[in-house]
Amino acid sequence: MTKARTAAMAATTAVLVLAAVACGQDGGTSGQDGGKAAGAKPSRTRSSESAGESAAPSPTSTPTSSGQVLDRAGLAGIALTTGEVASYEVTPMQGGEETGTERSENKDCRPLVAVINGAPEPAPAATVFRTVMDASEEGRDDQTVVTEILTSHPKDAAQQLMRGVRDAVRACAGGFRTSSEDGPSTYTEVKQLPLPPAGQESIAYQVTGSIEGDRVPLLFQLVRTGSTVVTFYVADFLTGRTPELPAGLVAAQAAKLP
Repeated sequence: MTKARTAAMAATTAVLVLAAVACGQDGGTSGQDGGKAAGAKPSRTRSSESAGESAAPSPTSTPTSSGQVLDRAGLAGIALTTGEVASYEVTPMQGGEETGTERSENKDCRPLVAVINGAPEPAPAATVFRTVMDASEEGRDDQTVVTEILTSHPKDAAQQLMRGVRDAVRACAGGFRTSSEDGPSTYTEVKQLPLPPAGQESIAYQVTGSIEGDRVPLLFQLVRTGSTVVTFYVADFLTGRTPELPAGLVAAQAAKLP
């Protein structure tokens, strides 16, 4: 396994331990190698800085849904697999699926922190994690690595999740702080992005953290169809530019949501 691939695989777990890996702590204990070594090669660095706002598809293009609340096996069955999107390799999350423990100091920002922890709220009925990498970029420092978190939700909880995140993006535009047993972390900015819509509704946004003062953009897109939500996560620990989430990858996964 190449050095780039090893670092990329490690970076996919950053969404679950983001305060320690991506955003650092005010006390400065998370950057023994300048901070970036923890996730030095997680994604491509082509800029999306022209981004503004993402909206749900128009009614004429909105897919229908069975409304089924999937269990873990069901989510695994609809997750992307290797070969479904050209050049992309899909594997279970490396290093386990333990979720983060960050707590928002501002209740309005709690939905964003829940997503950062890898545990969107309201709590899902089932969760599946996947790592998606562009195998054609094997060995590159900027190899594309995407974390997917698929969750299923009873009743109208999936809609509540999306609404909560959408409200939090607006309420927390100026940033927010979190705390954990490892200490506080600071996120300096939240902004919505105009990535192509998918599913019955979607929202894309950037949260900006830091590693020892260096700007670290974290990009999330949530897509819902029926009772199922998929969260996509990419980060750029190299350049400080907004990373790119491949639209074809999002579309292919969204098309499998029941």
